[in-house]
Amino acid sequence: MAEARQGPRPGGSGQASGPRSLLDKLWDAHVVAQREDGADLLWIDRHLLHEGSFHAFDKLAARNAPVSRPDLTFAVMDHYIPTRPDSPGAQDPAVTGVMRKLEGNATRTGIRLFGSGDPRQGIVHVMAPEQGLTLPGLTLVCGDSHTATHGALGALAFGIGASEVAHVLMTQTLWQRRPRRMRIEVRGRLAEGVTAKDLALSIIARIGADGAAGHAVEYAGEAVRALSIEGRLTLCNLSIEAGGRSGMVAPDETTIDFVRGRSFAPRGDAFERAAEIWLALGSDTDVAFDRDVTIDARAIAPSVTWGISPEDALPIDATVPDPARAKDEGHAAHIREALDYMGLTAGRPLEEIAIDRVFIGSCTNSRVEDLRAAAAILSGRKAKVPGLVSPGSTEVKRQCEAEGLDRIFVEAGLDWVGAGCSMCVGMNGDIVPPGERCASTTNRNFKGRQGPGARTHLMSPAMVAAAAVTGHLTDVRRFSRGDRS
Repeated sequence: MAEARQGPRPGGSGQASGPRSLLDKLWDAHVVAQREDGADLLWIDRHLLHEGSFHAFDKLAARNAPVSRPDLTFAVMDHYIPTRPDSPGAQDPAVTGVMRKLEGNATRTGIRLFGSGDPRQGIVHVMAPEQGLTLPGLTLVCGDSHTATHGALGALAFGIGASEVAHVLMTQTLWQRRPRRMRIEVRGRLAEGVTAKDLALSIIARIGADGAAGHAVEYAGEAVRALSIEGRLTLCNLSIEAGGRSGMVAPDETTIDFVRGRSFAPRGDAFERAAEIWLALGSDTDVAFDRDVTIDARAIAPSVTWGISPEDALPIDATVPDPARAKDEGHAAHIREALDYMGLTAGRPLEEIAIDRVFIGSCTNSRVEDLRAAAAILSGRKAKVPGLVSPGSTEVKRQCEAEGLDRIFVEAGLDWVGAGCSMCVGMNGDIVPPGERCASTTNRNFKGRQGPGARTHLMSPAMVAAAAVTGHLTDVRRFSRGDRS
């Protein structure tokens, strides 16, 4: 097992002075050196790879360079791995070729691979926290933008590009500039039927797709503390959709309880000592953030996206925006473009929008808690549209099948498939056909994200299940009021 650093160590010349935030404590603990231009060389505790890493390995091969710390590097098959053995993706030579490259690179360099057939395989942002590879106080990078997910456990986690992946492979370090500090405090408690996904979409809609650009976001407040780790993972996962460099939640007892006993976590007395350090990582009470945003949890409602950006989110009881009422011409142009692509008309109630299929999965919402929420709506009901349910990991799949959730999905008329990124990325045989409208638990609704011409509406797992049952976008709270439609 790779050695895990359990907390901060004395930093370099880049240490922040005065009261420090969670970001500062994690950053200072990992500074190895500082350049004159202000960039810091950070030690990287965990380097996660997936199939797209072959570009970085090609750079190493061109230099005849070895992997510096294969014991701190972990490879996962998730983006390209087919979720159905008989799908087109399972036989596509381009898909299988990329997977074989990862196998070869991992074998050649001594990197641990969670590949096809491994009982721990899954989406990297699901299986790493699940296995205890993600721990509080660590720096963690991956060549994937949604690496911010891991910050839910109090880690400093962010996505990196191919050249940076190569740099970490060769040195186990990375040059970075300290981002600005942003706190999003969610006061009060979320209402019944409102989830972490609804909270995240509401935040993005409020601050915009670039509202957190250049910042590391720390989520705080009563509503955040009340979230399970699964909910916090969803919240941090979507930080990148607001432009954030990373998203974090300070470790608390909920964090400690989640990490305890995980395969790659410390054991016994070492765990108890680590837990004391982790619990001290929270931001100092009088720290000044570069930007503070306060959200009233009671104002958050079940939400869906209507357009082509995650910031195009509204409460389910709202109507499609009218470009004539936009705040400026730039916003009006965006609304017109979105309405044209999505095939919608201004003023139409969101609940009247019919869908063609559903997808439950992705690194945002494919954990056991997510699938339980969807199954609770689907239990005893039939879906009016086809759909796909892809668990986030093989372990999640096993647990769901042990609880009988898979039977609920199948009896409702949805396909229960294997673990992987699946229809979120549309590069493994699972896609939304052109022109079809999909209620989806994924993280992006960009043009063509789920397939060429696909129209994606983002929402929570329970909201997707509700849409499957009714055949149109639906307020999930109707089901808690006894609606059996």
